[in-house]
Amino acid sequence: MLQNVVALVYDGVGAFGLGVVSEVFGYDRSADGLPRYDFDVAAVEPGPVRTDIGLQVVAEHGLERVAEADLVCVLGWERTDTEPPEELLQAMRDTVARGGRIMSHCSGAFVVAAAGLLDGRRVATHWMHADALARRYPAVTVDRDVLYVDDDPIFSSAGTAAGIDMCLYLLRREHGAAVANDVARRMVVPPYREGGQAQYVAAAVPEVDDTSCLRETIAWAQHHLEEDLSVEELAARALMSPRSFARHFRAATGATPHAWLLGQRVSRAQQLLETTDLPVDEVARRSGLGAATTLRHHFSQRLGTSPQAYRRTFRGALATAGSG
Repeated sequence: MLQNVVALVYDGVGAFGLGVVSEVFGYDRSADGLPRYDFDVAAVEPGPVRTDIGLQVVAEHGLERVAEADLVCVLGWERTDTEPPEELLQAMRDTVARGGRIMSHCSGAFVVAAAGLLDGRRVATHWMHADALARRYPAVTVDRDVLYVDDDPIFSSAGTAAGIDMCLYLLRREHGAAVANDVARRMVVPPYREGGQAQYVAAAVPEVDDTSCLRETIAWAQHHLEEDLSVEELAARALMSPRSFARHFRAATGATPHAWLLGQRVSRAQQLLETTDLPVDEVARRSGLGAATTLRHHFSQRLGTSPQAYRRTFRGALATAGSG
C-alpha cells in the first residue's frame, strides 16, 4: 500500500511538478476519510534549492530519507545535457532494488534514464524532450505521444498537467476509483484521462464553457453510460453533425467519442466492482459494456487483470486500510 512518498529536488527542479506531487501526496485529507501520506522533500544536500522559475524551496532532508519511501517522485530536470549526481542516481537504484517505485514528471525522465532504470523500458516525457531523450539513451523506448506510462516499478508522465494524470492514476491503482475521484474533485481536475491519449493536438482546443452544448452532452453521456450511445445520437444532442461533433469532441477531450466512452465505462465498472457486490454480469450492464465477456476483455486489455481479481484486490486493500 502506498504510504511514504518523497519528492527529489535539485537546482532547476520543475516548480509545477513539485506543486503537483505536494498537492496530491503532501496535503492531509484524512479528516475527509482519504489516505494520508508521509510526504517529504529531499535533496543531495539539505537546504535551499532553486526551482526552474527562480523560486527557492527548502529541502529538510538528505538522500537518507529516500531509503524510507514507497514512491520517489523525480521532477523536471532543467539541465538535460548534464549527468545528475551519482548519489542521486544510486538512491533511485536502491529504491527499485528494495521494491520501491519511481515516478518521473516531464524531463525528470532524463534523471531516471541516467540511473539505468529505463533500459529496455517504455517511458513518457514532454514531447519537446522526446527526441533528445531517445538520442541520449538509445536503450530506452521513448513513447512520444502518450500522457503517461505504467511500466511498474517505473511510472512516467509527460509535461505539466500530465503529472496530475499520473498521480491520480497511481491513487486509482493503489486505493481505487472512489479515492482518486474524490481527490480529483477537490483539485477541480478531470478524475481520469487515459495514458494513451495524445499529449497535444495540432488545432487549437476550443473553449468549452459551462453553457456549451458539447459540455452538456459530455455530462449527459456520463450519466447514461448504460445506454447504447452512438456518435450520431451524441452529435444530435450537441446540435452538430456527426463529423463536426467528432472533430470538436477530440479537440476538447484528446480522444475520439468511442475511446472516451470506453474509458468512462471501464471506470464505471471499476467503481461498481469496488463499492458494490453486484454480479459481474450486472456490472457489465450498468457500465454500458453489455456482457461479462466484454467487460473481462476490456479489463484484460486495459488493466491486465480480470474483474473478479480487481474486486478482490481493492476490497482487500480497503479492508487493510480500514483496519490501520
